[in-house]
Amino acid sequence: MEYRQLHVVTGAFGYTGKYITRRLLDIGHRVRTLTGHPDRPNRFGHRVSVAPYSFDDPGKLVESLRGAAALYNTYWIRFPYGQMTYEKAVENSDILFKAAKEAGVGRLVHISITNADETSHLPYFKGKGVLEKTLAGSGLSYAIIRPTVIFGPEDILINNIAWILRRFPLFPIPGSGDYRLQPIFVQDVGEIAVRAAQQDENMVLDAAGPDTYTFAEMVHHIADAVGSRTKIIGLPPGLALALSRVIGALVKDVVLTRDEVDGLMANLLVTDSSPTGTTRLSEWLRDHADSVGTQYASELNRHYR
Repeated sequence: MEYRQLHVVTGAFGYTGKYITRRLLDIGHRVRTLTGHPDRPNRFGHRVSVAPYSFDDPGKLVESLRGAAALYNTYWIRFPYGQMTYEKAVENSDILFKAAKEAGVGRLVHISITNADETSHLPYFKGKGVLEKTLAGSGLSYAIIRPTVIFGPEDILINNIAWILRRFPLFPIPGSGDYRLQPIFVQDVGEIAVRAAQQDENMVLDAAGPDTYTFAEMVHHIADAVGSRTKIIGLPPGLALALSRVIGALVKDVVLTRDEVDGLMANLLVTDSSPTGTTRLSEWLRDHADSVGTQYASELNRHYR
């Protein structure tokens, strides 16, 4: 692809979308973002133009996408809230795919999840699987990127584990904690997505970091990095989830969901594919020990308030 082409990123003011946008700007592309929060401050200034999602006005959405060499789709929900459900998120994503096709978008890079499966009993993974199948049958040129669990300065999971470890005397691990995950750095995901946009063939690519941890090992690594003396213990999953709801009530957020616990314990955040990320969580924790977990990262504040 030539430089100075228009690339559209959903959620450039959010998390993964921000790093995709940074990479695109670094290599000289023009960027537009589609966002559910068009009135929020534009951290990129004049370098990124802004348009609303307009799922209820597909014609307007088509015009927002017209002329784009690539669309990077990070749109999804972590859990249902208010009027937003997984089914609605699938419906909105389907509208976006159809608008991209009508607008003549050259390439669609879709951020999915490892082990997405349209037959899964877990709605998060099922919805992602449904969308992968929809995109594969859309006629668009596509790349499906399947991250494991993404970490970085603004992430939810690892930052909030560190936040709890800094403040509470007890950290509950659901079950034995021997289930695995393979964290990948958010900047690596951004670079993988941008590289995938430059390819011609349709592809499905796992995005996983170089190290695999059990969940218990990862929590202990985070505790060591932030100097926590919190007691880390395994509890029955239901009890661990109940304690997370107590913390959620304190911070007015959803800290953990049953589906997230089930996905973790089913080893759905790890892959047998070769690592595609290069940044090690242990090294990143060492370099950011003074900042990780110093502030709570609220999912509800980020997306719904």
